[in-house]
Amino acid sequence: MTLAQDVGVQSVRSFTAELLIRPWMDGTEITGQLRATTTRICGVTLELFDEEVEEVLSLRMVPTGSKNAPRGVEAELVLAPDADDPPDEVSGETIDLAACLTEQLALALSPFSRKPGAVFEPLTPRVDPSPFAVLERLKRWKS
Repeated sequence: MTLAQDVGVQSVRSFTAELLIRPWMDGTEITGQLRATTTRICGVTLELFDEEVEEVLSLRMVPTGSKNAPRGVEAELVLAPDADDPPDEVSGETIDLAACLTEQLALALSPFSRKPGAVFEPLTPRVDPSPFAVLERLKRWKS
């Protein structure tokens, strides 16, 4: 599978990432920036257009079973939109950076692809005349 297929776009014209990888607690922290140019199909006009993506990355990973890993279902769920995401658990001794970057690109893409300037105008439903409309016209004509 290609990167474009993985993230659901027509093509990926450019893709770069600048990363800083360093130890964090008993795991790893990855920070940096991702830049990409993708070609997508507009959901309104069905025309191809380019979408630019610039995303700041901040990922934290800990080994499976780490004391710093998020707790299971029994933990209290606290929603804090500005808080850091909990670290991901990874198994093994390596991190697949390509998979991490692919996931980050997919999350950064607009969920509703729309070419700049494209405006959705709903069709007005055609109203069929009532079967009695002809009788009404005949009634007015005779009087």
